[in-house]
Amino acid sequence: MALTFDPFREMDRMAARLLTSGGTQRSASWMPMDLYRSGDHYVVNVDLPGVDPGSIELDVDANTLTIQAERTIGAADGAQWLAQERPAGRYIRQLGLGADVDLERIQANYEHGVLMLTIPIAERAKPRRITVEQRGRQTSIDAGSGSEAGATAGAVAEGA
Repeated sequence: MALTFDPFREMDRMAARLLTSGGTQRSASWMPMDLYRSGDHYVVNVDLPGVDPGSIELDVDANTLTIQAERTIGAADGAQWLAQERPAGRYIRQLGLGADVDLERIQANYEHGVLMLTIPIAERAKPRRITVEQRGRQTSIDAGSGSEAGATAGAVAEGA
């Protein structure tokens, strides 16, 4: 027989609600996100439905990006709640950024309840070509993948 009611799980949920109510900050579970790389930048999409764009705060400190937002429930004064299932309050999420991103050029856009962050990859982290000279001839080696552009370049790289 399957038990559909787990009293311990319900106690955990109730304790979590009590500890996070009253205007305190809530966990990232309400801020689901997608993260992917597209070319020479990363894209982060964070779902923030019903959030006032003026309440969104983005801070970068020592390669940690902090996203804060607040969602309020608009009910008339004196309203009698029959159900209140949508989360409200102040939420926070932190993302650790690698050292190879350009923190000065991060862009943010909020549209249709989704916060989209574009985080460019720093120039120093992008693959580049290095010119190798050998007795008056020049060849190139792709530093990003290590592939050789000419047989003489490989001989110079191995002999160096």
